[in-house]
Amino acid sequence: MKNKPAPFLRATDLTYSYAQTNGRSVEVLDSLSFSIDEGEFITFFGPNGSGKTTVLNLLSGIDQPTSGTITINGKNPAENKVGFVFQNYNESLFPWRTAKENIEFALEIRKVDSVTRRGVADALLEKVGMTEYKDTHLYELSGGQKQLIAIWRAFAYEPDLFLMDEPFSALDYSTTRKMELELLYMWKDSPKTTLFDSHDVDEAIFLADRIVVLSKRPAKIKGVITIDLPRPRKMEMVTSKKFFEIRVKVLELFEDEN
Repeated sequence: MKNKPAPFLRATDLTYSYAQTNGRSVEVLDSLSFSIDEGEFITFFGPNGSGKTTVLNLLSGIDQPTSGTITINGKNPAENKVGFVFQNYNESLFPWRTAKENIEFALEIRKVDSVTRRGVADALLEKVGMTEYKDTHLYELSGGQKQLIAIWRAFAYEPDLFLMDEPFSALDYSTTRKMELELLYMWKDSPKTTLFDSHDVDEAIFLADRIVVLSKRPAKIKGVITIDLPRPRKMEMVTSKKFFEIRVKVLELFEDEN
């Protein structure tokens, strides 16, 4: 019998706190432990202020844990290539660059030659029907179009780990649903290990292989729920009996905090 391979990502007893200006310590995370296999799509769901963003910041190497350990592909977070899509796409994109040039930036970091950069960016824009906007500057694009550019730029970086911090929270309902489908379309072609923060229970279920439900701050893991819905996901699944049953399980864990 073959041994199961080691998890791609492992967090052990992850704790994080910070000091306020008055000297008081604020505990954000309390001994979180979880593991993720390569290629999994994991969503974190919990109350506002529970530390979902902090988890991603620690996994990306932006912040350091107060205690505990993180290994990604057997290495420290800083030794991995991480693609990070933030909530505020306006602050993460370059307004002086066109849509195509913003995507090309990820390829510039990888030192890809200019001809290949242009070809890759063109191909990515074509996949999401944005070829006609390739030479358009950001102020001429909608919120959904800007976030697509931010996501494709992160994909073009070819990260080991893909992190997304409530990337659709500023979009309206119909645009959000469209963006979820676009994201899964991208992910299907290139199934990178993905961690996605969400405050929308339907979104968290629809996207994920597993949901990690967090408690109020200082956050603990309330439970991990496997999403046994088939892929590719279709929007009509949201009204299915199976989806509703999963939703009840997630909300029971969530509402136990209130």
